[in-house]
Amino acid sequence: QVHLVESGGGLVQAGGSLRISCAASGRTISTYAMGWFRQAPGTEREVVARISSSGGGTHYADSVKGRFTISRDNAKNTVYLQMNNLKPEDTAVYYCAAGTRPITTTRADYWGQGTQVTVSS
Repeated sequence: QVHLVESGGGLVQAGGSLRISCAASGRTISTYAMGWFRQAPGTEREVVARISSSGGGTHYADSVKGRFTISRDNAKNTVYLQMNNLKPEDTAVYYCAAGTRPITTTRADYWGQGTQVTVSS
């Protein structure tokens, strides 16, 4: 079993940057694909970024491509999301997830509790 805990969220101005983290415990995540998802009020959860178990493959939603970067440090059992040039529409609760198969908004083995990111205009 893997326990995921997100941290680093907060309030930032539009155009600012923020780095959020997902720390895993219980077992290594080195064999898991990882992902970041978000959910804004009144919306469904959506994928933000995904990364392969090795870190060699990444995928980003079109809305964040060029602004966000997902990375992982398997030695630290941690996944990161660097968010630059933040926009008010990025405001949401951000969740990390882990899975042994490709992760989607409806399929993952483990989910964190989320961290709030609020971007003011």
